[in-house]
Amino acid sequence: MAVDKLVFNGFSNSSLVLDGSAAVLPNGILKLANGSSYAYTKGHAFFPSPIQLRNSTDGSIFSFSATFIFAMLHTLPLEEGDGIAFFLAAHTNFTGTGISGDFGLPAEDDNGKSLDHILSIELDTLHNERFGDIDDNHVGININSLNSSQSSPAGYYTDEPYSILHPLRLKSGEEMQVWIDYDHRRMQLNVTLAPVPMAKPKRPLLSATDHNLSKLLLDHMYVGFSSSSSAALYISGHVHGHFIAGFCFRLDGKPASLQYSKLPKINKSDLPDHDTYYGTGRGSSIHWPDFLTSLPLIYASALGGAISMPVIIYLIVRRCRRYQELHEDWEVEFGPHRFSFKELFKATNGFVDKQLLGVGGFGKVYKGVLPSSKLEVGVKVMSHDSKQGMKEFVAEVVSMGRLRHRNLVQLLGYCRRKGELLLVYEYMPNGSLDKYLYDQDKPSPNWIQRFEIIKGVASGLLYLHEEWEQVVIHRDVKASNVLLDSEMNGRLGDFGLARLHDHGVDAHTTCVAGTRGYISPELARLGKATKATDVFAFGAFILEVACGRRPIGMNSSGELQVLVDIVLRFWQRDLILCMLDPRMGGEFVTEETELVLKLGLLCSHPSPASRPSMRLVMQYLCGDSLLPEMPESYWSIRSFSEMQVEGDQLDENPLRQYLSVQTSITGLSGGR
Repeated sequence: MAVDKLVFNGFSNSSLVLDGSAAVLPNGILKLANGSSYAYTKGHAFFPSPIQLRNSTDGSIFSFSATFIFAMLHTLPLEEGDGIAFFLAAHTNFTGTGISGDFGLPAEDDNGKSLDHILSIELDTLHNERFGDIDDNHVGININSLNSSQSSPAGYYTDEPYSILHPLRLKSGEEMQVWIDYDHRRMQLNVTLAPVPMAKPKRPLLSATDHNLSKLLLDHMYVGFSSSSSAALYISGHVHGHFIAGFCFRLDGKPASLQYSKLPKINKSDLPDHDTYYGTGRGSSIHWPDFLTSLPLIYASALGGAISMPVIIYLIVRRCRRYQELHEDWEVEFGPHRFSFKELFKATNGFVDKQLLGVGGFGKVYKGVLPSSKLEVGVKVMSHDSKQGMKEFVAEVVSMGRLRHRNLVQLLGYCRRKGELLLVYEYMPNGSLDKYLYDQDKPSPNWIQRFEIIKGVASGLLYLHEEWEQVVIHRDVKASNVLLDSEMNGRLGDFGLARLHDHGVDAHTTCVAGTRGYISPELARLGKATKATDVFAFGAFILEVACGRRPIGMNSSGELQVLVDIVLRFWQRDLILCMLDPRMGGEFVTEETELVLKLGLLCSHPSPASRPSMRLVMQYLCGDSLLPEMPESYWSIRSFSEMQVEGDQLDENPLRQYLSVQTSITGLSGGR
């Protein structure tokens, strides 16, 4: 009877044929290559019997699908692990392999010609120009060759319209899932990649059309995995590992799926020993990669005799200190999310002022380009006390690295030095929103842009508060922390103050954190951050966006003014539209502007119980619910500042500006 599917939720008691360095670990994880010597090593794992891929009636190729979960970790810069390849092959005799970048698969036959009847999907972590690789972190489709017919940097697309590629680091040690689908009717081969446990994205990473595999695939083909390691450096342990947790293959176009609950977890104990490379104990100062890369210099100097031993020692110490990081035992768990300081130093050209994007109360932000992936990033350098809650803080940073939303800036990872914490973010080309609100040299956003930015930030906060696996309290919602992508979409960033807690459980934060003007009364008194304190800050933010004024400023007499107090006074006089930013030129949608200004007041109510949730805020902004009427008595307990702004103290400039433009207000709601 022909086999039409293979399912491995772990590989314990499996009938896989293994060779080379491939092995099944006691917990059921399939381990392929591991760099354990200077020699080239390879490992293969395949189902012992070939799969029938053709219909015996008419000889046509079956459609098929496959999926597997893998993890790869490379630690040293001298490693040259090739990655993992999934293959369909006419045979399993790969004895002729043995060159860098071949995944343990044959590249040519004995006569130097390309081999027939091998289809492979490569997860490549080595940039090999011989095979035309695009970089050292890509996915490729290989047909009868190790030169990919189509390839893409590793990543995934979300299901939102116009989604950009979200990059993934193949050798990060994180679990990822690959889906391979071939439709013989359309002659289309799709390859999709995503982090675990994300559902399969609708848009594939690679989609090869007009690929008639009928000439490539024989009646029966072997299914399996291959991996290799090319002369990797060895220091008393494995330098990297390639692991597969589960695999499913099906014919007839039926989607392949895995039972996640039955899959063995790829534990950190299965991965290389972090202390092998960085030493043990807290604050270990020897950074082996940097020391090893200094060896050629030391060797040449010693041979030439031109440099004295004290000078050589000085050069070594200076180089080590330049890139010295702070490592502690507990960080082994977070290794895949940690960037090396050397990598970030090179990415930012040494943190030079030319790369400086901005300076805030909590540190400096630099633009960088990661050397390995060429990904543009923002690197925030903050001072920290490593003895005070750093383990818990880094754990939350790593957790927030899993946040995925179109209106949040992606937090990619972190790095630590003595006295410094570096957070690495996705780069936003248009910078922060506050520059567009207050910098006269920047074009002022029109009302349509401002309203979409407000809705975008509200959507991001709703995701943080209610839609992610834990509750995330941002604690620093403000215009300078809203960044704009290439299409001027607003994305909430800077999670340096954010805190997490489980749904249905109160937060434990008891210290005041945030920015003056955005801090709610109860947060100032009790120091307890909640979803309601984020809503208060959001209220100040949307008033800031609509009015083009900071939450706390000065009037023409040099006296402090609280923006929400002024908006309230103008609302009570039925002149709330006069508070709109005059830089918009009087073009706005009256209903939308009134909604935003009144919603800003409601979110800024001094009583937390009177503020709406972010879900209700989204319903108001999207028109799914009507904003409730708010009588003046509703604000009787209001006290935003010790200063009470009386009628004769109101800044009359907004009144005059309003009277001069009110006749030119245009309705932009039609067709939106």
